Amino acid sequence: MLKKLPNENMGTSNLGWLQSRFHFSFAEYRNYDNISFGVLRVLNDDLIQAKSGFDTHPHQNMEIISYVVKGEISHKDSMGNEEVVKRGQVQYLSAGDGIYHSEYNKHEHDTLRLLQIWIVPPKDSLPRLYGQENYKEEQRKNTLLNIVSSQEGDSKIKIHQDVNMYVSELDQNKVLEYQIKDKRQIYFVQIEGSSNVNGISLNNGDAMEITEESSLKIKALEQSHFLFIEMPKS
Repeated sequence: MLKKLPNENMGTSNLGWLQSRFHFSFAEYRNYDNISFGVLRVLNDDLIQAKSGFDTHPHQNMEIISYVVKGEISHKDSMGNEEVVKRGQVQYLSAGDGIYHSEYNKHEHDTLRLLQIWIVPPKDSLPRLYGQENYKEEQRKNTLLNIVSSQEGDSKIKIHQDVNMYVSELDQNKVLEYQIKDKRQIYFVQIEGSSNVNGISLNNGDAMEITEESSLKIKALEQSHFLFIEMPKS
């Protein structure tokens, strides 16, 4: 089953310094029919203006993945980590019993585009995790790059939950295929450009819920940048 989610139907917010598209109920976007998809609780597509960002704030019992699309974000947290994350790079944080952090776009002029992805952990109060992986463009060019996995998976980034997260930048007319195991489902996000996924076209900002399918066939209709999260069927 394929359920296309056009970007124009998603929740939005504009605070001036921050513009967001909410894939699920979050902040002022309250939709009790759209709380989550399996263990995926939050997916926010954020535009953060220059010289602004999120002041220090807490997180608890959530696994948070930050994927930078454009610009760079500066991170600082209560575990002593201080990093800068750029396009295509990934930062992850498993908050466990609690952590504080801040995130800023310190650039003088350029807007930052960031995907904030929250995954529900398998149980509360798991050990805290933090890290960053500086993936290169050639690692995702015309192939699927596994940027996040479970502790038992093959990615350099390993979180507690049983998920796999993939990204790709696919040239026009290139095709990639992915086999979906039994009792698994996928949330697909078209980040830039457009793709045809199992016969359905997705444009910049669109998403798709994929259930009861055995495979994905992804064709780039133009230069295409996408991400998907594979997880247990809910």
